[in-house]
Amino acid sequence: MKLIGKLLIYSLAIVLSAKIYPKVQVDGYGTAILAAILLTIASVTIKPILTLLTLPITVITLGLFLVVINAIILLMVSALLDGFQIGGFWNAVLYSILLAIIHAILEWLFEALF
Repeated sequence: MKLIGKLLIYSLAIVLSAKIYPKVQVDGYGTAILAAILLTIASVTIKPILTLLTLPITVITLGLFLVVINAIILLMVSALLDGFQIGGFWNAVLYSILLAIIHAILEWLFEALF
């Protein structure tokens, strides 16, 4: 039950951040839920591998390279999902930062309410 709540919060963050940032398009809430599921799966499977492969760059940049890894994962999910479109690499970088901020705010808000 907790997993479903987290996925719904993540999909809400995807929709809200897409409404704020015009270079990203999400066709609907169903697409946002599917994007949240795919992003969660990619973050669990692909992100650790990419992080391990780019560990020296990540250490040199003090972790800032993780934003690039998040952007790559967003672009991969965007390529898989028709209703979720990102306008390029730098837009994915900016969107990943915005998505992380909105997701953190929503998680804090819902945790405080429930």
